[in-house]
Amino acid sequence: MIKNIIFDFGDIFINLDKMGTYKAMAQLGVTEISEDMISVYHQYEKGLISTSTFIYFYQKKFPQIKENQLVDAWNAVLLDFPKKRLEFLKELSKNNDYRLFLLSNTNDLHISWVQNSLGDLFYNEFKNCFEQFYLSHEINFRKPDSEIYEFVLNQNNLVANETLFVDDLKENTTAANKLGIHVWNLIPGEEDVLELFTKNHL
Repeated sequence: MIKNIIFDFGDIFINLDKMGTYKAMAQLGVTEISEDMISVYHQYEKGLISTSTFIYFYQKKFPQIKENQLVDAWNAVLLDFPKKRLEFLKELSKNNDYRLFLLSNTNDLHISWVQNSLGDLFYNEFKNCFEQFYLSHEINFRKPDSEIYEFVLNQNNLVANETLFVDDLKENTTAANKLGIHVWNLIPGEEDVLELFTKNHL
């Protein structure tokens, strides 16, 4: 019996253009993503380096690109947050049938953009639906590393087989499932979190 639900953020609640940053960087003349760029990105998502250090890395690597261009390109992945998903989540939270958690791979620049884009009221209504709101850069773990799922389970005394994890990336749901967590690998564009009950996940 499912008692707990852990939700991802991107492409579960807020829509993403997963190629948005790559397309924006290409327009700035950056067409190849190197190993060191991926490494720095992962460090930033884990909160192991600051935003200023993250931006400095790119400015040093691509001195022709201005800071505001880098920030805009980095945030180009983020799109809209349909209000119907917030209303669905608020209803789910109000019913109090499940313990709700958010677990997102994100970073300071993205969350700042989200807060500014949505506004404080919308963002806080969203955040307040969850018992815990885990952002990778604040807890120093990132999906799909097993440590992040173990952290959430242990911190909240959750039983894996009483827990459902909803994420759009197969590698993330596979990693969680290996720990005995039930999963829904939601396919953006084909499925919506609003179908949580009709898809027989609960």
